[in-house]
Amino acid sequence: MTTAPARPASPTAEKAIEIFQSLIPPVICSSATLLLWQLLCSGADSKMPGPIKVVSQTVGTITGGFSETGIWMQLLNSLTRVGIGYVAAAILGIAIGVTIGVNKFLRDGFDPLIQILRTVPPLAWLPISTILFLQTPKPAENAGIFLIFITAIWPIIINTAVGVQQIPKDYTNVAKVLKLSGKDFLLSILIPSTVPYIFTGLRIGIGLAWLAIVAAEMLSTGAGGIGAYIWNEYTSMLDDSISKIILAVFSVGLVGLVLDRIVGWLGSLVVAE
Repeated sequence: MTTAPARPASPTAEKAIEIFQSLIPPVICSSATLLLWQLLCSGADSKMPGPIKVVSQTVGTITGGFSETGIWMQLLNSLTRVGIGYVAAAILGIAIGVTIGVNKFLRDGFDPLIQILRTVPPLAWLPISTILFLQTPKPAENAGIFLIFITAIWPIIINTAVGVQQIPKDYTNVAKVLKLSGKDFLLSILIPSTVPYIFTGLRIGIGLAWLAIVAAEMLSTGAGGIGAYIWNEYTSMLDDSISKIILAVFSVGLVGLVLDRIVGWLGSLVVAE
């Protein structure tokens, strides 16, 4: 009596199994971390709430977070600032990176200045940005956007310039033989060859931008945003303030992860093309 051969799993089933298997390690490790956190904070004299207490104290914060001063609206305010400053940094950073990448004189001339400015901590720009936009209609808002811009632009410039320098000589020689115009060289050779480097800079830039805006909002008065939300809860020190701060910190980390994955996903789509 022969046994019928097993049917191969469908592509959908294989993908589902793959996703399920990829989730097992983070679920186990996250559960172990939460359990350890709960055990360490279970003492009567513990000043830090465990995960169970955090959830119980922040249910109202989560469900009512879409009010004007709620946690989700503050996250949205921060994301809006990051979006404006980051897009401006991406556009200008890629343009500058391509320019200094193809021009050795400009590259050698601006390299020391870029290396100096890129090492400046983001918050060191806060007093300058505050003074710079002091007379504008929304000084705190504009200062935060400028801080995002000045923080995110450097890795974008550097990685784009490096990508341009890594274009194979054969490509440039072929372009000369074919007498490609500047526009054709840019669209057919330069940009496709530098896309992986550009998106590496964009991923670094979005991470730095998100870090910078949260810290800036904690120090800026009247700026609002998730950083201000965390600081306000710290200064109020109500019974549930620490739990709200922990919720906000986890939300900030989750949003940062999502932003990084979105930029990486966009990069994979462009590279695949």
